[in-house]
Amino acid sequence: MDAVFLTDVGQLRPHNEDDGAFQQDNLGQLIALVADGMGGHQAGDVASKMTKEALINKWKQNDTQFTAGEAEKWLEDAIHEVNSTLYEHAQNNPECEGMGTTLVAAICNSQFISVAHVGDSRIYLKSPTGLKQMTEDHTLVGELVRSGQITEEEAMFHPRKNVVLRALGTEPSIKVDIDTIHWEEGSSLLLCSDGLTNKIDDDDINEMLSLNKPLHTIAEGFIQMANDRGGEDNVTIAIVRHSITQKEVADA
Repeated sequence: MDAVFLTDVGQLRPHNEDDGAFQQDNLGQLIALVADGMGGHQAGDVASKMTKEALINKWKQNDTQFTAGEAEKWLEDAIHEVNSTLYEHAQNNPECEGMGTTLVAAICNSQFISVAHVGDSRIYLKSPTGLKQMTEDHTLVGELVRSGQITEEEAMFHPRKNVVLRALGTEPSIKVDIDTIHWEEGSSLLLCSDGLTNKIDDDDINEMLSLNKPLHTIAEGFIQMANDRGGEDNVTIAIVRHSITQKEVADA
């Protein structure tokens, strides 16, 4: 697998509250994540950074070749641990009161991807058959769309589009949406903050992920597109591309 992670402050924000990373192990498994902090400077920065560091550090300790069920359990347990850590930190540090973060995370190997999310950051899968959004926004506007009260187009400009209904660190417990699907060679997984999806639509995403270019070039193109269209928010992206590793070739 190939992967890239990029984050950009955007055109208007004075600081970047997003964070994320990817990390591959020696078993052909990879974790990628994007966290969009909230709560203002300091608090948002802290929440997203703590989330990234906790998940990556826990990932580095793993020596298990996951089944799909084990990958889902690892994600659920890890995210609940992070939520508790963030909540306790906010309770014990007044300057971080009210902090929280969205999170999208994916464990990938050559057979399947297990994804988890909380909030309005998103995961998309681009496969040979098309583009699929794998997450549903945990937002007020997202609920209005799902209930048929407004359209996707109306949601883009809704005055309360930034009201997030679920975030890590804001409550003692959290509900995490988790799913696993199989993927195939040539597919790409995009994890991103809403700084990207507020500025581009599915057609843009499909076109960019279809490009036969290095992942870093594609990620830079996404960020440039968001900034060219206003860049009012931080923009953060992780892309994982399915490819056959040398070890897999040798074992075949």
